[in-house]
Amino acid sequence: MNPFLLTPVGARLAPVAPPSTLSRLLLPLHLQTRRAHACPTRHSPIPHRRSSSYRLFASSSAPQMAAPADAPGGSADAFEVIRAHQAKAARLPPVEEIRTMLDKSVRGVLATHSQEHVGYPSGSMVDFACDQDGSPILAVSSLAVHSKNLSGSTKCSLLVAKDPEDRTDTVITVYGDATPVSDEEKDAVRSAYLRRHPEAFWVDFGDFRFLHIKPKAVRYVSGVATALLGSGEFSPAEFKEAKVDPISQFSAPITGHMNKDHADDTKLIVQHSTNVKVDFAHMLDVDSLGINVKAGYDGSVLKLRIPFSRRAQDRKDVKTLIVEMLQAAKASSSHVE
Repeated sequence: MNPFLLTPVGARLAPVAPPSTLSRLLLPLHLQTRRAHACPTRHSPIPHRRSSSYRLFASSSAPQMAAPADAPGGSADAFEVIRAHQAKAARLPPVEEIRTMLDKSVRGVLATHSQEHVGYPSGSMVDFACDQDGSPILAVSSLAVHSKNLSGSTKCSLLVAKDPEDRTDTVITVYGDATPVSDEEKDAVRSAYLRRHPEAFWVDFGDFRFLHIKPKAVRYVSGVATALLGSGEFSPAEFKEAKVDPISQFSAPITGHMNKDHADDTKLIVQHSTNVKVDFAHMLDVDSLGINVKAGYDGSVLKLRIPFSRRAQDRKDVKTLIVEMLQAAKASSSHVE
């Protein structure tokens, strides 16, 4: 799905390619700032190189920007205001965020060892689900090329993009061995797969079987082709021990409701949280610690993190927190007026 299809009508959008400098810098920030924490022995942060070309939205030329509280007269530019906000925004631990993202995903690219073209990889677009340990589950036909390849070598990888339309967003690669599901596990695996793919009636056809990919390593990368490249890798034990965020299961109905009926409220919440007057705001997903949004500013489309004031306990509590954020935003707006 093109991510811009759900954007409110009339929003100003930058061309899909290439994105603006501000957009390229901010999109991967959520994982780049925590890369060293995720893999302290393998990776170190790449320092951000400042130049005058990055200072795109000075308040003197952007009257839509709200004056930040720490910059009397609004002298700071929007880039610095948003960057400072994003650096402090509460987020899930990296491994928990990646585990949650994979659990919510339903499709990826499976790479196997080609039997027809020996020595070359073979890629297939496949649907998948995750079991309770986070291992991807595949329903494969014996007629499929990747099924034949896996009969020769079980070694494979599964690449999953959070947003296929945005190459700078997070991409996960699971490395592992695809092995048949045992008879004892089949019912549980079938149920898990059908929860994600309820119309997949073909899984009961005679030529289909279930495989699960037991991770040997789980790697993520964000900010590809930007100044803020971020990456990390988790061991099988680290990934298995991580928990799926409990609020993520309510993400679709919450964001769907807010985008359909309360788009202006979301915009006001984002403006109050970031202290920048965005043109529009569209909720992408929700977790226990905050909201991820797509927002427009001066022709650029940014992906921003809007943190809650505290951890949400359940779906009802998310509503309470959003209402509190909206009330604070409205109160602040009335004072400015």
